[in-house]
Order: sequence, then structure tokens, then C-alpha cells
Amino acid sequence: MLLVKMGFSAVVVHQESVCATFGSGLSSACVVDVGDQKTSVCCVEDGVSHRSSRLCLAYGGSDVTRCFFWLMQRAGFPYRDCQLGNKLDCVLLQQLKESFCHLDQDISGLQDHEFRTRFPDSPVLLYQLRLGDEKLQAPMTLFYPAAFGIVGQKMTSLLHRSQGDAEDPHDEHFLLTTQSKQDQSSKASADRKSFPKPSSFEGESSVCEVSDRSSLGQDLDLGHSQAECLVGGAETEETPSALLSRKTAMSQFEGKALGIDKAILHSIDSCASDETKRKMYSCILVVGGGLLFHGAQEFLQHRILNKMPPSFRCMVESVDVITRPKDTDARVCVWKGGSVLACLDTTQELWIHQREWQRFGVRMLRERAAFVW
Repeated sequence: MLLVKMGFSAVVVHQESVCATFGSGLSSACVVDVGDQKTSVCCVEDGVSHRSSRLCLAYGGSDVTRCFFWLMQRAGFPYRDCQLGNKLDCVLLQQLKESFCHLDQDISGLQDHEFRTRFPDSPVLLYQLRLGDEKLQAPMTLFYPAAFGIVGQKMTSLLHRSQGDAEDPHDEHFLLTTQSKQDQSSKASADRKSFPKPSSFEGESSVCEVSDRSSLGQDLDLGHSQAECLVGGAETEETPSALLSRKTAMSQFEGKALGIDKAILHSIDSCASDETKRKMYSCILVVGGGLLFHGAQEFLQHRILNKMPPSFRCMVESVDVITRPKDTDARVCVWKGGSVLACLDTTQELWIHQREWQRFGVRMLRERAAFVW
């Protein structure tokens, strides 16, 4: 879409979560991207996004705005003509949410507020409104997403293995099917000698699990749509049975409405080693524009501290939740990391030009992507 329809001369493809850590100046962090339509959680360690830790939640800031509008209507919202289908009204509701809502539990009681409506060809009107707990209840729905009332939709999705890409004849599926039986049997026997495994896992040590790359134009959120390669368990340094049990534990939450705090805990728990988990608990990076509320940093930190496993409370010195990295706007943190990344000398070899894409297609990603494709 970028190279062909929009006419870009060249692009660099990288993962959103890695760009967020790059723009924040962090080497390792649990990245929580609270967007308008979705929320994604991913653990990044030394510039590598852990595939098993990626979660995508089907709610975001627009759902909080819709919930806040419903609560204000119950409290006697004076602007009667406000409609969620009107773009100008949606912008107004977004501004009211960012101005009034908070996550500070020390603030209570009714307070008087006022706001103005400014629309084309209409006079500026002043409205007054009295709000109480509605300002706290609306952002709290991010931690209790069942309050959104979203039905008939998979609320939590994990990254599953791809079935291959017909346009890429050199992916691992093609290589596995075209290998001679002699090569496969000799490779399997060598793997059994090096890595003793149960019989149910024999022959799978060289299988590379990758993400679903069949819809490149539809999946622009690369932070949770790409994956690293797990070859023979060497990346995780775990036995296949331990790896399977962890994936089974993660898959039981698929489809359920997880709050942000629970999604962070499950994402960190899916990491391979205790040292990696300790790093993730020590640094939680919140980007995007869906959690820009007063007191959000302290509230999320308190929730993680209370719900994290007791065994890590002694290992982790402090749970650091970063909502404004380097005192910059969290909404542009990923763009900042991507823009800086594109200017580096080491990135110049990763550019994919329009002619190359038209000639080779998705195969260029195998050569030019900065992560395992």
C-alpha cells in the first residue's frame, strides 16, 4: 500500500514495539500501546520482540470515550444534540475525556465543570456540567473491559503460526517440503543426539514459527504481527514440554476480556527466563494516546505490584511505569523512534525501494527486514 498505491519511493519495515523502546531510549521494556481501537502488549529485550509475549486486546481509547459519554448522559449531559456518529462531536467528547477523566482515587465528590462548543457557522455556546465518580469510572474500564459491553468479538488475540505465503517460494515451509527424506532423517537423528526430546517433538526442531504475513497491506501494526524464529528451542533455552505448557497457559486467555494489568502480567509471564521477566517487571513503557489520564502511572504501578507473583517481588527492586518517556508525548514515541532509526547508517541497507518491491514482492522482506520474517 505504501510503495504502490501511495507512491512512496522507499520504506523501512520494523516492529512498532521496538521503535517505541528506541524512541524512549530504553534497551528492554514491556511495551503497552493503548491506541484508539486496540491495545497491544509486547516484551522487548535488547531490540528483539519476544513472539510468545504478544497480546492484542480489542479495545482502546475510543471505547473509553463512548463509556464516558454514556455516563455523562446519565448525569444530565447538557449538550443534547451530541451524537457519536458526528466527527465534530467525537472530537469534543475526546477533549472532555482528556480534560475531566483521571485515575486518582483520592479525588472524590461532585465538581462543577464547564465546556464550550465551537462548530462552523454556529455561535460558541457555554455549557455547565456536574460530575462525580463518572470521571474515574470511565478510565477504569480499561482494567475491567467487560464494562464496555462488547459482544460477539474476540477480545484477546495471540500470535499464531502462519501457513506460509504463496508469493514467497523460499520460506521455511517450502524448504521443509522440498528437502529429501534422507536429509530430513539425518537432520532429525543429529538433533536427537544433540537435544534429547520426547517422541512427540521429534522432527520439529528446525521448524521456524513465524507470524501471519499473508495480509501485509492489512496488518500495518507490525508490533504484534511479526515474530522471531524459534529454532530447536535455542532462543528460549527451554525443553519442548515447558514451551508447550507455557503456550497452553497463554492460549486459555485467548478470546477473554483481559484488563491492561492482567494482560501485562500474562505477557511477562510468557517470557522464557526469570532474568527476562525481572527486566520486564522493572520497566513498563506505556505509549499511545489511550491512557493519558492524571494518576494513570501510579494506578497502573499499584495494580502490577499487587498482582505480580510473590517470587518476583524480592527480585525486582522497583516496578517503573513510564507514561511520558523523556518528557515527550507518548502518542508520538513510536514515530520518534522510527524517524531516528531511519537516519542511522546501519539502517541504510534496509530500505525497500519501489522497483524492488514491484519485481520481487514480499520476498524482499526476507532480505531487508530488521527482524526474522
